[in-house]
Amino acid sequence: MSESQVLGVVVDAPQYSALRGPLSYLSERAWAPGTLVQVPLGRRTVCGVVWACGDSPGTADGVELRPVGEVLASLPPLPAAWCQLVAFTAAYYQRGIGEVALSVLPPELRKLSDAQLLQRLRKLQKLQPAGGSEPVLPALTPQQAQALAQLEPGRSQVALLHGSTGSGKTEVYLRAVAQALAAGRQALVLVPEINLTPQLEARFAERFPQRLIVSLHSGLTPAQRLKHWLAAHLGQADIVLGTRMAVFASLPRPGLIVVDEEHDPSYKSQEGARYSARDLAVYRGKLEGATVLLGSATPSLESWQQAERGRYLRLAMPDRVGGGVLPQVRFVDMNHVPKDAAYSAALSPALVAALSQRLARGEQSLVLLNRRGYSPVLQCLECGWKSGCPHCSAWRVFHRIDRSLRCHHCGYAERVPRACPECGNQDIQPVGRGTERLEEQLAQALPEARVARIDADTTRLKGSLEAQLASVHAGEVDVLVGTQMVAKGHDFRRVTLVAAVNPDSALFSSDFRAGERLFALLMQAAGRAGRDAGQAARSEMLIQTWHPSHPLYAALRGHDYAAFAASTLKEREMAGMPPYAHQALLRAEGRTQEVAQAWLAAAAAMAEELGAGDAGVVLYPPVPMSVARVANVERAQLLVEAASRPALQRLLAAWLPELHGLRAEHKGLVRWAVDVDPLAI
Repeated sequence: MSESQVLGVVVDAPQYSALRGPLSYLSERAWAPGTLVQVPLGRRTVCGVVWACGDSPGTADGVELRPVGEVLASLPPLPAAWCQLVAFTAAYYQRGIGEVALSVLPPELRKLSDAQLLQRLRKLQKLQPAGGSEPVLPALTPQQAQALAQLEPGRSQVALLHGSTGSGKTEVYLRAVAQALAAGRQALVLVPEINLTPQLEARFAERFPQRLIVSLHSGLTPAQRLKHWLAAHLGQADIVLGTRMAVFASLPRPGLIVVDEEHDPSYKSQEGARYSARDLAVYRGKLEGATVLLGSATPSLESWQQAERGRYLRLAMPDRVGGGVLPQVRFVDMNHVPKDAAYSAALSPALVAALSQRLARGEQSLVLLNRRGYSPVLQCLECGWKSGCPHCSAWRVFHRIDRSLRCHHCGYAERVPRACPECGNQDIQPVGRGTERLEEQLAQALPEARVARIDADTTRLKGSLEAQLASVHAGEVDVLVGTQMVAKGHDFRRVTLVAAVNPDSALFSSDFRAGERLFALLMQAAGRAGRDAGQAARSEMLIQTWHPSHPLYAALRGHDYAAFAASTLKEREMAGMPPYAHQALLRAEGRTQEVAQAWLAAAAAMAEELGAGDAGVVLYPPVPMSVARVANVERAQLLVEAASRPALQRLLAAWLPELHGLRAEHKGLVRWAVDVDPLAI
């Protein structure tokens, strides 16, 4: 019998959160790193990943090691590069290796015995692509051809494809994928949201009928997710499409990673390991020797800066395919709109006239309001009562369709009261508007129009979004009302008018990134119009604003992202804000705001003792979060900032392990977490 081995195994266990490395177990034989095993942990048996292997006498620090349980020997080990990606993610975002490794594997995989897994693998052998020959790839525009010529899938490079909406970025993705497949490599394509995957899957399936294509996102059933993950891990799937979780897909031979709409904040996880899938895609490309293609009409300022400095290859495609042109941007100065009872504050006479004109010509319009529900709050006109959430420091939104007041933070909902809960007055009125109310007002202003709404409330049921989009494409909708869900990635050929009814609030937000997000949203929304060459000349975007002379709107009028980026980056540099500074947020949740802030203050003192100031790391005073209470839990945060990324990382690496011991001294603390490179402050 061979000498026993010690396996270093990483597991996902909260009780070991302070211990970021692997736990030791005894094994009768060596197993390669990346092998999945079942191991005892306390009184439970959990799934883990072998991280290291070495000889052992059977004890560690005088403690006898427990033997490893079942080994999932039927499954090839996770690739070494995948393990390196997980290790980097854990170190950079300050989480345990086991937490990251196990959380990104299919949950179903962690429940299977080796015999059950073997059955699944046998079924996978029958998984085959649709078949058929590859269809003829359409003629490229000169700009597409030039961009494609600079890409070498399988070579370690990062390229930023700055293509205007409708410039044919997807065709470049398809051609780059074809190049990777021809070289015997796999392709990974990321999109920011689940609702963008069906149309992308259709495009790829049409182009590559002879290839196996799988998707990875949270909308899949556990069985589907496992099946698709295994196909990718075994190398059967040539193309993997997915949302941010797919950046961790196990691939034996990746040659190309595409990140579509790379600017989108949805690529940043907001729970657990708060990683950026876009940034990890860049890191993974370097690990795997793969090309990373970041695409957007409105790149993130971080990516734009990297391209400006020559670290990313910039590919420009400013022109639209097929003769389409970007819409003319016009502004409706709401300061000069007469207070006519015939029009609501959301619908100016100019907007109603423009919508009527499109309706008469049989064209479609898109009206954007990035707020769902009927109105943000109900108010009593007698005593001033408002529909606040009893569990959160937020308003409950009025949803008229089911006569409910619903908190979009904790989910608490109840029927609308018949009278004011405080004074009994029956005159309770909606204040402000959401997409539900805007839909109603449009139907009143344009009674002959077919008005439809797409937002999170109308697309809850599986398949409902696809059905509604199909109705729009079929010409069965005249006016489409929607949130940011309809502002990006959709090819609406009949839309000639896009209107934004209430975008001004983001101009004066305390969040310094609000302007960047607003510019991206409006420019992406504008891109839904003018895609058909026959109608492009009369396409336009109408923006209702009280601040038409704002510099952001001036850049938008000229569709000039470069000017907007240059001015915004200059402002950020002068203010010492990202990407010219590097940040982390330490967040704490407690039974009271005092408990949360006291813990953060103690944490800050500990950081100063570790030399934060000497290292050039600044810690700002603890403050309540913008939504300070959610589900009866008080929330506070402490901003940590440094001009040097390595200096910030060194402090975090030394500081955070110490914070686990600090929690016991502060009763009433619920939880705490760190967010590296936060998107919202």
